[in-house]
Amino acid sequence: MKLTDQQLRDFDESGYLFLPDCFSEAEVAVLREEAENIYAQDREEVWRETTGAPRTAFAAHTYNEAFRRLGAHPRLVEPVSQLFGEPVYMHQFKINAKAPFDGEVWQWHQDYGTWARDDGMPEPRAMNIAVFLDEVMAINGPLMFIPKSHKAGVLEAGHDLKTTSYPLWTLDNETVTRLAAEGGIVAPTGKPGTVLMFHGNLVHASPPNITPYPRKIVYLTLCAVSNHITKFTRAPWIAHRDFAPIEPLSDDCLLELARTGMEAAE
Repeated sequence: MKLTDQQLRDFDESGYLFLPDCFSEAEVAVLREEAENIYAQDREEVWRETTGAPRTAFAAHTYNEAFRRLGAHPRLVEPVSQLFGEPVYMHQFKINAKAPFDGEVWQWHQDYGTWARDDGMPEPRAMNIAVFLDEVMAINGPLMFIPKSHKAGVLEAGHDLKTTSYPLWTLDNETVTRLAAEGGIVAPTGKPGTVLMFHGNLVHASPPNITPYPRKIVYLTLCAVSNHITKFTRAPWIAHRDFAPIEPLSDDCLLELARTGMEAAE
């Protein structure tokens, strides 16, 4: 999948792209079922909220076939390679949950701030590309972006080790207030199968989910191969150390798995 010239301009201006209907319900159904299976496992890669509800599952592409295929899907890999002008590798892969009633906050932050400080990533030539596994609504903890905030560069941040179960380099209220006054705040919502791409320096957060409705999103953090990390302070299943370029699979790789699953069920 290639981005149009207009999409490239929009990304440069706002720092994110919203791509609805990127994956079919049949493709998403396979991923949704596998995500629930992973959350039920007792693995070190599965981090939990203080209540015990799942918060994030790292590196699922290394031990689950459906997510292995998603991690090499051309609809995700090719647009990022196009933007960076070179092949990409998987810096991080996670399935983030906002469990019904128990999904906690993700504080205001920039992802590249963590990649630079913790992983020694030279430049912000990496980004998240997100796939909605559930419907993301205004009420169930959607991602919130400050458009154009990626143009501010890497902002000063504090290392928050207390707010949630996941340590994060977070921005203070004054910085967020100033940026929001300039760019506003948006919360893209959409059906399962929607894809969001956003710049590594785009300021974002998400509120708690106190509704009965789940909100699962898969994040592929794709990094230009020439921009690979230089520090290895985090576990290899959080910040990957395999810098080999991703070889995209066929476009129907997930549908093939969905068909196989349906035939097995019959």
